[in-house]
Amino acid sequence: QVQLVESGGGSVQAGGSLRLSCLATGLSFSRHAMGWFRRAPGKEREFVAVISWSGGSTAYANSVKGRFTISRDSAKNTVTLQMSSLKPEDTAVYYCAADRSFDLPTTERRYDYWGQGTQVTVSS
Repeated sequence: QVQLVESGGGSVQAGGSLRLSCLATGLSFSRHAMGWFRRAPGKEREFVAVISWSGGSTAYANSVKGRFTISRDSAKNTVTLQMSSLKPEDTAVYYCAADRSFDLPTTERRYDYWGQGTQVTVSS
């Protein structure tokens, strides 16, 4: 059974940092692109970042480029989202997702597996 479990969410003031982690079990981690999405209150879920199966390529939403960094550790089956210079508009539930592909999917429907999400709240 595939499970994606996010951790590291919390509350922080604007300008602060948080580090989200996602532990993936039950799948061939090295054969999956791993992505992060988020859903803000009253909004659709949106793409945040993705890292390729090898870790050699990444892509980011324009709204987080230069502030967020995605990485993966295949030895630990973990993908991490380092978030810095956080803004109130980054407040959302953040979801980890996995897609068995060799490219960089940025749309929800491409992803096969999803975590339950972790709340990030940024106060001004």
